[in-house]
Amino acid sequence: MDMNSITTVAGITIICYLLAQVVKTTPLNSKYIPIFCGVAGAILGVVGLFVMPDFPVSNYIDAIAVGIVSGLGATGANQVFKQLSGSSSSDSTTTTEEYESIETEV
Repeated sequence: MDMNSITTVAGITIICYLLAQVVKTTPLNSKYIPIFCGVAGAILGVVGLFVMPDFPVSNYIDAIAVGIVSGLGATGANQVFKQLSGSSSSDSTTTTEEYESIETEV
């Protein structure tokens, strides 16, 4: 994969990340954002197949797969940023009490 292919895939990831930030401002539950990013990435992957001459794949299935992985990468990038910055959300963070209750159940 050459540098143009990497920037193409990174472009899909950045667009999905920005779309996810827009979705966060809506009343939609945040647990659906990874699904939204995957679907948006799949759509952008197919669009990229036709619009970009240096797109890294040459068929629909691979374009959808590259798009989904890129879209889900946007969700992962958001989580890495959250973990490194120390911010937490009640939706995605397990508390100490929850860990202790899990340990006692096992």
